[in-house]
Amino acid sequence: MNPDQITFVVFGILLVLALTFDLGLLSKKNQIITIRQALYQTFFWVALALGFFIFMWIENGQIIAFEYISAYLMEWSLSIDNIFVFILIFTSFSVKAKHIPRVLLIGIMMAIVFRVIFITVGVALVDRFSWVLYLFGAFLVYTGYKMFTSSEDEEFDPHDTKLFKYLNKVLPLAKHDGDGKFSVIENGKKLYTTLFVVVIMLAAIDLVFALDSIPAVMGITRDKIVIYTSNIFAVLGLRSLFFLLRGAVSKFDYLQQGIAIVLVFIGVKMLAEHWISHWIDKQTMVFISLGVILVCISGSIFYSIFINKKGVPEDIKDESVE
Repeated sequence: MNPDQITFVVFGILLVLALTFDLGLLSKKNQIITIRQALYQTFFWVALALGFFIFMWIENGQIIAFEYISAYLMEWSLSIDNIFVFILIFTSFSVKAKHIPRVLLIGIMMAIVFRVIFITVGVALVDRFSWVLYLFGAFLVYTGYKMFTSSEDEEFDPHDTKLFKYLNKVLPLAKHDGDGKFSVIENGKKLYTTLFVVVIMLAAIDLVFALDSIPAVMGITRDKIVIYTSNIFAVLGLRSLFFLLRGAVSKFDYLQQGIAIVLVFIGVKMLAEHWISHWIDKQTMVFISLGVILVCISGSIFYSIFINKKGVPEDIKDESVE
């Protein structure tokens, strides 16, 4: 087997073993995940991703390995942004704490399937029509600009989304969680519970975020292995990250701006790649990209923690975290 085939085989084996360990030993049905458990699970998924980075370095070389870790960090930081929306969805539909782990897991598994399809289509388009990369670059610059300048005055309401209105129109929905079931029979009629709706919304919301993240990863690397593995590792770690950060994510006021700067940087790099390649070699560009991601994401998180958001009284901010 060639190095790419070996990498895919190792990744597949790691994925099966990790999911078996996570689902079989670290997760139990209707169990409320504590901060300590979430911390252990987060360490587990991050350690696994870093271990795969070392394997990639040994098997595929330094450049591919650093492309992978850059893409993983990009996806991981975008996952933090996902968490805030997930919290709003669970709150809006009054999902009980004991049901959240299972619902989140199913939603994430569906998101992975959809992401694989999305990545495959995206890679095929780029392979056949190279100019698509310029569209991706322009889209990232536009998205980053809108994200950086967006106002938080209008809070996201899951019940006002087109998806929920569509589901409510085409499916008979119950106004309860069915005690953990996704469908129930009432008066001889099958109804879909709020948990079913939440699962669909989680998968759909992740796809919306993928519209930013997958082009961003393709701006970092064209290697299919890196694109697939970095995406899947980041999404798989999203569940434990949710339970670890759900009480603190509201403090990351400026994370959105940090991510926006990274998206604009990658978008500009994609648009100007033809000219940049004449002045900067690929290895140097990989390290520059990694440095920009690390500085912007870590800087925005630390800035959010230590600096109160302008115009927001300190006592109000503190109450929102408790």
